[in-house]
Amino acid sequence: MSLTGTPFFLTTIVLVVVALALPLALWSRIGGPKVVRLVARFLMLLFAQVTAIVMVFVIVNNSNALFDNWDDLLGTGDHVSEAADLGPDGTGGKSLDREPKVLQKFTPASDGRMGPGVRQTQLKGRISGVEGEVYVWLPPQYDDPAYKDKKFPVVEVLPGFPGSAKAWFGSLNVNTQLKPMMAKGEVAPFIIVAPRTTLLGDVDTGCANIPGKVNADTWLSVDVRKMVVDNFRAEEKPDGWAVAGYSAGAHCAAKLAVAHPDRYRAGVSLSGYNDPIGEPASLTAKTPELREANNPWKMLQRAKTPPHVALFISGAQGDGYQGGLAIKQSAKAPTTVHVSMIPAGAGGHGTAVWKRQVPEVFRWLTQQLKP
Repeated sequence: MSLTGTPFFLTTIVLVVVALALPLALWSRIGGPKVVRLVARFLMLLFAQVTAIVMVFVIVNNSNALFDNWDDLLGTGDHVSEAADLGPDGTGGKSLDREPKVLQKFTPASDGRMGPGVRQTQLKGRISGVEGEVYVWLPPQYDDPAYKDKKFPVVEVLPGFPGSAKAWFGSLNVNTQLKPMMAKGEVAPFIIVAPRTTLLGDVDTGCANIPGKVNADTWLSVDVRKMVVDNFRAEEKPDGWAVAGYSAGAHCAAKLAVAHPDRYRAGVSLSGYNDPIGEPASLTAKTPELREANNPWKMLQRAKTPPHVALFISGAQGDGYQGGLAIKQSAKAPTTVHVSMIPAGAGGHGTAVWKRQVPEVFRWLTQQLKP
């Protein structure tokens, strides 16, 4: 039974009802020695508590898209077949223009909560050695005959950790919020791409390449990117690409944009952090060297040539705002940084806050990407 499916959710509701009914029906009817009666009553109370906790967990999980399946919840998932040393640019010396096209079969997304128009595919990353699901949503103009010769800008969206690739659609409602805005011309007609980011059980990859462990950077910035270009009328040049994320995904978005100005022109960080230690479960938080190498603030400081990228960073006091200011102070042209403070009392570190930011973020992206 699917962790996020309706049948499992309904099962938890039924179990809670049964757990409440049992003490009411049997409390005074339990016979036998006093110890037996006490144990039986304790077990009924324990059953009621456990079922209530499970039901609340399912509600929270479904609302925030934390765990996509049982493997993610139990930390037993492994989506990495190999993790070769791919070098500084993450390509292993391969010329992507000479690589064969990655043609995929897409089906409608199986989870109805993601809204209409989302399609999914299972991608095997030829260079990264990562395999996982990728969700794609096309703008309303995509099938319009007037746009048949047009290529569309792309925004790659990343969840936090733990987090599901479904989250931007199922929790932030990015597609249902943007569709009318695109139809009215308020924002550009973006292709929205959401790849799997939970790749190694119960650890966060930090969206990094770590030889022998995982090539998460290459998965996101090379394999997924090439697949989108090969299957859709998507912009190939960095001027038509952006990456956005919240929480741990925000850290990833800022880092990927700074590291790869040849792949992304803009990065959006919602309530993120600079130092990977912001997510203790991250592989990039394990050593001082990895922390240094994967901190976007320090990456900007040591860059010989400032990257041609634009960054949108938002956060509350103590939750991303100060980190954004630090990045802004370190940035040199042509790097540009917009920092926005989330006011106290806006809702804390949660999807409800980031959902409200979607229109503002995509208006900003419309100004940054120049297909």
